[in-house]
Amino acid sequence: MKEIFVRTDDNIKIAFNLYSENKDECLLICPGWFMTKDSKPFYDMAEEFSKTFDTAVMDFRGHGRSRGVYTFTSNEVKDIEAVIKYLRQKYKKLCLMGFSLGGALGIIYCAQDKEIDKLIAVSAPSDFWKIENRMWHPDAWIPTLFKKFDPLRWFTIRAGSPFGKKIKPIDVVKNIKCPILFIAGSKDPTVLPWHTEKLFKEALPPKKYELFQNCRHAEDLFMEDKDKFMKVCLDFLTQS
Repeated sequence: MKEIFVRTDDNIKIAFNLYSENKDECLLICPGWFMTKDSKPFYDMAEEFSKTFDTAVMDFRGHGRSRGVYTFTSNEVKDIEAVIKYLRQKYKKLCLMGFSLGGALGIIYCAQDKEIDKLIAVSAPSDFWKIENRMWHPDAWIPTLFKKFDPLRWFTIRAGSPFGKKIKPIDVVKNIKCPILFIAGSKDPTVLPWHTEKLFKEALPPKKYELFQNCRHAEDLFMEDKDKFMKVCLDFLTQS
């Protein structure tokens, strides 16, 4: 694994890890708010996906080893653009997978970039301002306390204003031309499954929707049902 830095059009330094075996295809993984490329769930996930194709995991601005402040989808598409620009120099085929707000950003980005081969959106909100985010609910804090407790990561998070102008994923998902796999957890307390169902309904085919029963939010699906998560994603990514 190699850590690489790139700069966005607005001059923010963005970090990503590249797990490379010199394959022709690369999967870019985009974590959500408060998660980084070096968080254990994403480190483990990258190790799994890199068995099949080269894999990159990025830190959005205001997270981990990237600079700047997080703007809750107002500016982070530029971060994806910078990483994709680097990867396009090396790979013939690029797929994108985003989690939570990273999934929202993946939808927004793929609505603009028609050359992404496939997109997986996991627990993506249809509209930032309609996110439920019930942090008091046990299904929200239990996974963080027992599976994702990482105080050192918390010190790397730098939040900016959430009130900047935003593109709603629900308004642009129909502009995506590549195949899309939508994934949600039935017990998600942060982005309820109706978001995914609504996005799926608005998206153009080819598309697929997978609801993970008794699973929670975003990377929790990988942690709680790893075998199914990997099978569903790999089946989608490798089918012609």
